[in-house]
Parts: sequence; C-alpha cells; structure tokens
Amino acid sequence: MPKNRAAIQAIVDAIDIPSELGGGIRDLATIEAYLALGVDRVILGTVAKENPELVGEACRLFPGRIVVGIDAKDGLVAVRGWADVTEKLATEMAKEMEGFGVEAIIYTDIARDGMMQGPNITATRALAESINIPVIASGGLSTLDDIRRLIEIEASGVTGVITGKAIYSGAIDLREAVALTRGEIR
Repeated sequence: MPKNRAAIQAIVDAIDIPSELGGGIRDLATIEAYLALGVDRVILGTVAKENPELVGEACRLFPGRIVVGIDAKDGLVAVRGWADVTEKLATEMAKEMEGFGVEAIIYTDIARDGMMQGPNITATRALAESINIPVIASGGLSTLDDIRRLIEIEASGVTGVITGKAIYSGAIDLREAVALTRGEIR
C-alpha cells in the first residue's frame, strides 16, 4: 500500500473532478491500490521504458485508466527523474505505448520544464502527429499565449496542458486559463 495513502484519499475525497497520480509506480499492486483509492488514472513514467510489458498488462487489467508520461530531451526519452537520457526516440516510445492501449501520453520537454520559457510546440506537435491517442503537453508553460499556441495545434492531437510553476508564481491565472481552453475568452 502506498505510504501517502491518507493524503491521496483526502485529496480524492475533497474533489469533484477526475484525478491522475504518478511518480515511482513500478508494479501492478501499486496501480491497483491507487485506483482503489478513487484515483481515475495512473501515470506511468520510467517503468514504461524499463518494463513495457507491465504497461501492456496494466492496460489490459485497467482499460482507459493508464497514462504514460514521456519525458524527453532533444527528442530522446529521459528516465529516473531525468537523470538518464536514453537512446530511444520519444515518438518511438509513444507509438509503442499506443499499441499497448494507453489512454494518453503526457509529453514533457525537460529542457523547458519549470523554466517558464514556453512549451516546445514543434516537438509536442510532432509527437502528437505520430500517434492516434491524446497528447497532454507539459513543460515550460508561462503565459496565456502559450496556451493559445497549444490550442492552435489541438487538431494534431494535443488535447490538454499541464502547468504548475506559472500558476504558483501568479504568471497565469487558473480561472482565466480554464476560460481560454473552454473558448469563453480569447
């Protein structure tokens, strides 16, 4: 059972929106435990590169509830908290994960994450166009204009965006960002 079970349960119980959880998940028992707590989708990262068979089994056991996070630097997959850059292309891994039946790919350009320099639109678009499942952009978001640029490539398969630092620092107002994605403002 996860060490942070009580905190996760409290969050899931306190919200009325879907939740995702990732980080350090390495086996089916942990996936099952998180889903049993009410988490809607589990995000697999390093384990997807190192043990892709686990992803396939998780997708079979928990259809529609498995997402894979692909972190990349210069188009190559990075694992273990970005410490190791592999020789595997992010697009190649995304195609493999799509074949297993993952619900979506969260794509992070690690050179931009937390830097508030804007997302890597070119790489995100290329990855999204290489597969037929949704891609959620992550890394570098700093302004509403960044969100507008991602909305422009929605037809390529980019269906969402993750932001953290830009909200915490006040660079982006969350309500305004949500309104923009809903087409309520321009």
